[in-house]
Amino acid sequence: MQGADLQTMSENAADCALIAEAAVEVGKIGLGYFKKDPSVWYKDGNSPVSEADMAIDQRLRAILRSARPDYGWLSEESEDDGSRGVASRLFVVDPIDGTRGFINGHKSWCVSVAVVENGRPVAGVLECPARRETYTAIVGEGAWLNGKPLQLSRSRPAKHEPWRIVGPKSLAKSFRNHRARELQMLDFVPSLAYRLAMIASGEAHAVFVRPNAHDWDLTAADLIVGEARGCLSDIDGNRPLYNRPNLRHGILVASGLDWHDEALDLARAIKMAAQ
Repeated sequence: MQGADLQTMSENAADCALIAEAAVEVGKIGLGYFKKDPSVWYKDGNSPVSEADMAIDQRLRAILRSARPDYGWLSEESEDDGSRGVASRLFVVDPIDGTRGFINGHKSWCVSVAVVENGRPVAGVLECPARRETYTAIVGEGAWLNGKPLQLSRSRPAKHEPWRIVGPKSLAKSFRNHRARELQMLDFVPSLAYRLAMIASGEAHAVFVRPNAHDWDLTAADLIVGEARGCLSDIDGNRPLYNRPNLRHGILVASGLDWHDEALDLARAIKMAAQ
């Protein structure tokens, strides 16, 4: 490996250590509000934000921008300051992914933090304090859950094995009516990032994401899935790019890498059935 490559890998590992430490710290802030009736208000009509979101966002920004002042910043709960357009690297943050579930006492909420360079995540963390789970990933080095490596099987699910599916509630009927293979709809999880992490941990075979997910919903989980030998792509098989002018994404599909083509075929069939 060339010296420049070694330096890049070291930088990615250092960034992962930084964001993991910060995420653990602010996860404790979130726990301080969890199930304690935090103040809540709504933005964009129906999207909730709580005082916990704002407290976490402010603390993360203070920690991370102090440590890496030359990095850009993109967060769901911060006004775009333009830094993401000029910096070679940036932090992409969702202070609480799954705010609605957090407010309702659902444990599967995450602090999502990633470092993005050239449109792709190079380090990512999902801190899930209510579940005592920490997912981490470094591009080219692997993904871990509580320090243990995550690596999906290279074998496709057996034909007799039901596919465990997570998707929008609106598509549940279409899934039930699809007979090409037996499907098992898992309980809906409010956090999109956590849903995607269920691919990396092997809890789900496929996750279907409806349009309009934002960068901050996806970046950390995308890397974790990819480094665990999974894949997140659009319905045509293209991997998402981040930090573009438009932060929204279309229909996305996540699954194990070795059965991703089959997952995409299923997504296309479900999409047609829903039209």
